[in-house]
Amino acid sequence: MIGGGVAGLSAGARLSAHGRVVVIEGEKALGHHSSGRSATFSHFGIGNRIVRALTAQSRGFFIDAGDDVLCRRSPALFVATDEMVPELDALARDMAAFAPSLAPQGEADMLRLFPPLRTGADAIVAGLLDPDGLRLDSDALLQAYARTIRAADGEVAIGRHVRAIAPDGGGWRVETDTGERWTAPILINAAGAWADAVAAMAGVRPLGLKPLRRTIIVVDPPEGADVRDWPFVKTAVDDFYVLPESGRLMASPVDEVESDPCDAQPEEYDVALAAWKVERYTTLSVARIAHRWAGLRTFTADRTPAAGFDPQARGYFWLAGQGGFGLQTAPAMAEAVEALITGAAWPEALAEAGVSAAHLAPERLSGGCSKQV
Repeated sequence: MIGGGVAGLSAGARLSAHGRVVVIEGEKALGHHSSGRSATFSHFGIGNRIVRALTAQSRGFFIDAGDDVLCRRSPALFVATDEMVPELDALARDMAAFAPSLAPQGEADMLRLFPPLRTGADAIVAGLLDPDGLRLDSDALLQAYARTIRAADGEVAIGRHVRAIAPDGGGWRVETDTGERWTAPILINAAGAWADAVAAMAGVRPLGLKPLRRTIIVVDPPEGADVRDWPFVKTAVDDFYVLPESGRLMASPVDEVESDPCDAQPEEYDVALAAWKVERYTTLSVARIAHRWAGLRTFTADRTPAAGFDPQARGYFWLAGQGGFGLQTAPAMAEAVEALITGAAWPEALAEAGVSAAHLAPERLSGGCSKQV
C-alpha cells in the first residue's frame, strides 16, 4: 500500500484481517497533505449521490466508537442569498434521502444558531438545517487505523519515499529511497495527489486525477462568544464555509485552484479572499488571521472516487480521487476495497444504498487503466 492518508489506512485496517499489510508513506506524519488538513466535518452537502451514499454508510462506524472518540454530533446549516435559493432548494432535494431531520430555517432561527451570520437584503435570506452532522477527529481516526494494522503484524512505514516500482513474479516490488524493498501480490495505490505519478512509476497509465488547492484561515469570534456549539455553516453554492475550531472560527472561500502534487501552501490572494468572504457572509471584522493553511483535494473526472483493480495491470489496485470527502466516506470505501480485493460478496448495505462496484471501477474513467508498453 502506497499512501498513509485516510484512504490507505482505512483500507489497510480492513485488509489486515486477511493478510499482512504494509503501508508506505513518504512523509513523517500520517495524513500530512490532505487527511490532516481537512475541515473534518461529515455532512451531506458535498458530492454527488454516490458520495452521499458512502457518507451515509460510514456514519455508523464513527458513532459506534462512542461519544467524542472519533466524532461528536454537530449541526450543519446551509444558507443562501436570494440568488442562491434555487440551489438551496436543489440541495434540499438531493439531501432528503440521507438527512431525514432536514428543516428549513428562517432568519431568526439562523441567527440563534450562528449569531454573526449576515442576514437580510443582499445577504443570507434562507437556510436549511441538518442537526445530525458529525465533527470528525482526523488524528484519532488515522491513529486508530494504524494501530489496527500494526496489531495484525502489519507495518506502517513513514518517511519512506518510493523511488521504484516494478512487476515481480506475478506481484509487485517497491523500493524506497532508504534502500528498503517490499514485495507483495497486490499493490494498492492510495497516494492521493501523487497517485498518477505513482502509476507512471509502475508503468500503468494514470487516471487523469486533478489535485486542487483549498485555503483555510482561522479568525477570532466575537469577544466573549462561546462558539463550541455553533454549527458548520456553508453557502448553498460552493462559495464559503465557516465552523468552530478550538474556540475560534475556521473559514474557507471554497477555492479550487489547480495544482501539481506538492506540499500546498496558502497564497496571499486566497487568504485575502477568505477574509473578505468572512466579512461578506458574517458581521465579523477580520482584524487578524490567527492561522492559515492550504491542502490538496484530488478528484477524478466525475468526482466519484476510484477503487478497483486496473484491468491491464495484474495485482495493481487503484484507491484514489477521494476529493474533499475522504474522511467522511473512509469506512464505507474500506468495506468496498475489502470486498473487491478478497473476492467477498459486495457489502449489502452499499448495494441497498445504490452503490455498486461499477460506480467505483477505475476503468470508467476515460483514458485510464491500460498498461503502458
